[in-house]
Amino acid sequence: MSVFTLSGPEREAVLLPELAALTERHRAACVPYRRILDAIGAAPPYERVCDLPWLPVRLFKTHELRSVPEEQVFRVLTSSGTTGQSPSRVYLDREAAAAQPRMLAATLREVLGERRLPMLIADTRSVVRDPTLSARGAGVLGMMNFGRDHTFVLDEQGQVDAEAVKGFLARHGGERFLVFGFTYMIWLHLRGLGADLSNAVLIHSGGWKRLAEQAVDNAEFRRRLAEECGLSRVHNFYGMVEQIGTIFLEGPDGDGLYCPDFADVVIRDPETWQEAPTGVPGLIEVVSTLPTSYPGHVLLTEDLGVVRGVDDGSLPGKRFEVLGRLPRAEARGCSDTYGQG
Repeated sequence: MSVFTLSGPEREAVLLPELAALTERHRAACVPYRRILDAIGAAPPYERVCDLPWLPVRLFKTHELRSVPEEQVFRVLTSSGTTGQSPSRVYLDREAAAAQPRMLAATLREVLGERRLPMLIADTRSVVRDPTLSARGAGVLGMMNFGRDHTFVLDEQGQVDAEAVKGFLARHGGERFLVFGFTYMIWLHLRGLGADLSNAVLIHSGGWKRLAEQAVDNAEFRRRLAEECGLSRVHNFYGMVEQIGTIFLEGPDGDGLYCPDFADVVIRDPETWQEAPTGVPGLIEVVSTLPTSYPGHVLLTEDLGVVRGVDDGSLPGKRFEVLGRLPRAEARGCSDTYGQG
């Protein structure tokens, strides 16, 4: 069953009561969250999803925000904090920890189908052996659940393992297979293989900053992969540890990122904090019904984005694009609003 079925108005009607109920659930169960809502005067009724109170995503680096008793915490997820920063900490109970992979699988089924596909990974096996598990390693490990006969493109020294790739394509090149990697790793290592990847489905994410420095945008990325590897089924995605299990998936023709039925985005004007109209850039707010064990259901990110259209693309709902990170000084400003609560 697809999780890409709701039009913009339908999504608003479904998500608003669920998210409003989650807001009140977290208000009752998480004292720091309640203090924040009291400080900003947030109270129901909420008329639209964009009226719900948001938390700056940075708050998860500085505050312990959980809505379940400590003894019910089943898993604590941490993000990869940049140098000198604390990582985000996300608290999951058993229910939330079970929902996350289930809904991620439902989202990816849209482009991968029901069966596990043979999987080529544009990375080195050592990335998943690190006990502290970097964000990159965690991403690879998470995606490995959706593949079989996992084959790494790079050897332990980070060099292309041509024999491993050749063997994989001899076994699976004539059927549909999955390729996964972080965007800059795909760009660096996949194009030079000289391999026919025309039966592959590529899932990739992250690392656009390095490509932007080389003047490579999404259209150029897709064009070159099609030209040099025969790769035409390409899906970027956007997601974060603070809303684990929720990803926003690129449509088949690369026209933008789409929200699964249990999630949405709001683009906010960074001056007024009001919802920006379609076509006007602003800060990305992500909403999801999955965070039940911590108040991460309405989060203002530090990423800039723009809604390109609504119900006018290959999938229903908002079609949006991520434009890059907010400059650091401005990012501190919006989270400081809450640091004084």
